[in-house]
Amino acid sequence: MDHSYFKFPKADWQRRYEALRASFLERIPAGAVALRFGYKKAYVYLLRHLFKTDKLDFAEPLPEGKAARWRVSREIREKICTARRANLSAGEIAQILSEEDVEISVRTVERVLAEEGFPKLPRRARLKMGITVKGAAVPKRAEALSLSSLDGQDFESDCAGALLFAPFLAQMDFSGTVRDAGLPGTSAIPALSHVLSLLALKLLGDERYAHVGEHGFGRGLGLFAGLNVLPKCTSMSTYSFGLDAVHIERLQKAFIRRASNLGLYGGAIVNLDFHTVPHFGEESALESHWAGARNKTMKGALTLIAQDAESKLMLYTDADIRRFEADDQVLDFLSFWRKVRRGINPTLIFDSRFTTYPKLSKLNVANVKFVTLRRRGEKMIDAVGDLDGWQRIHIPHDKRKFPNPLVHVSTISLQGYDGHLRQVIVRGNGHEKPTFLISNDFDTEVELLVGNYARRWRVENVIAEAVKFFHLNAISSPILLKVHFDLALTMIADTLYTMLARRLRGFEDCDAPKLYRHFVRGKASVSVRGREVTVIFPRRAHNPVLRAVEWDNLPSRLLTPDSAKLKFRFM
Repeated sequence: MDHSYFKFPKADWQRRYEALRASFLERIPAGAVALRFGYKKAYVYLLRHLFKTDKLDFAEPLPEGKAARWRVSREIREKICTARRANLSAGEIAQILSEEDVEISVRTVERVLAEEGFPKLPRRARLKMGITVKGAAVPKRAEALSLSSLDGQDFESDCAGALLFAPFLAQMDFSGTVRDAGLPGTSAIPALSHVLSLLALKLLGDERYAHVGEHGFGRGLGLFAGLNVLPKCTSMSTYSFGLDAVHIERLQKAFIRRASNLGLYGGAIVNLDFHTVPHFGEESALESHWAGARNKTMKGALTLIAQDAESKLMLYTDADIRRFEADDQVLDFLSFWRKVRRGINPTLIFDSRFTTYPKLSKLNVANVKFVTLRRRGEKMIDAVGDLDGWQRIHIPHDKRKFPNPLVHVSTISLQGYDGHLRQVIVRGNGHEKPTFLISNDFDTEVELLVGNYARRWRVENVIAEAVKFFHLNAISSPILLKVHFDLALTMIADTLYTMLARRLRGFEDCDAPKLYRHFVRGKASVSVRGREVTVIFPRRAHNPVLRAVEWDNLPSRLLTPDSAKLKFRFM
């Protein structure tokens, strides 16, 4: 090595040193220094400034090409090798060592593994590695749960509020309902667990079944259904389409019989209404039906919902109704109801397009009272102004904006209807045009007759709640369920929320969304000891209301597994 080492430095640190030496000792101008050492003039000024402010370090670095290496002890090397034998990645090994207060970089771990002769792991998805995106362990497939496998365990659940409905399911013997319906099961998942899995999602009020992935690894919902975890979306969809109309009808009959035995229904007045579950796909073999919520005709599945006017509970559903079958639905419901509630003839209330006048004649022959609308034309509306004998009535309905309308009562006959009908024309009820009510009930006071029909909006509220909160399935949803089975589950979930509301002091008339927000939604701790499951709810504003419920008067047990005893604690 000769003097050219100083005149023509190669290392960057040495070039900077020689440039500053030439600037300050040899007093060479900045331009000449820049030309000699291959810098720009501005960079020479920057080096001078950094030197004056003591921001340059002239300690000779390691020779180029040789990076500084962290010395790894033999003990740490053994830990790294042991972790790799367990198929852990370099990042996971570094994390484990960090938890033991050994700070080591991922690159150092990779260097040690290479020096010890371990090949690189192939790229793996997180699910293939056995963990979810959030780091939770991926369970095995859904299967029946044995309570002994949870003995002594404590765990947190984001959806433990669903367990509040377990006593009400036990009270109405829901396991007997599924058994009487003859629903099929599989070798891994019993029929009751299949139904409870879908019902659990109804009770949580998610918008779509596609959101089941958010609860796919929840142990609380699995415990509610008697499984280690909920089945996958595909499994749920496949199970629902494996049920035929006979299964679903038997499920409804068994459920309504048990609900009737508990006195949940009045049964004197029943509201009936159609609802179209829309399909938004481009191709569909479905017929087009009127969708009132969208105020247009569109492709979809026509469904029927019957509601008990007194309790506001759904008590019958039907789906996949063809257009030519729609007029017969009122008679089909009557046949169903008489099998479930023998000896009780309800008054049926529906709108003008629900059925035809010949079908009304059959209801009259069957000694069934009905109240419906008469389809009005322009001539009928024009003739109203010439009528005499109007009387003002009072509709016994709280919070009604127009409680004192004018009515005109007469007896008429219609083409296609055998016999006479009672017609009540209503004005001053908030509508621009008069309303024409017709009924075969000549005995009920006109105030009650008009008031009963005025409450028919309740069934429309039930449908709106079913669509918004109970996520009544859209046929083009990513996760498909059989529409009729989906409706039956909605009826069951609606009943369970009503049973809970009746036990909550001050919340007896609240709807399902409000009950869910205040009482059901939220985390809780679950503790399993022997055959006893204790759910501990954290401190919340409405816990005193839940604490006041007489849970001891309810059969507080899980339907499955092993009919475990269930206890609630509210902090």
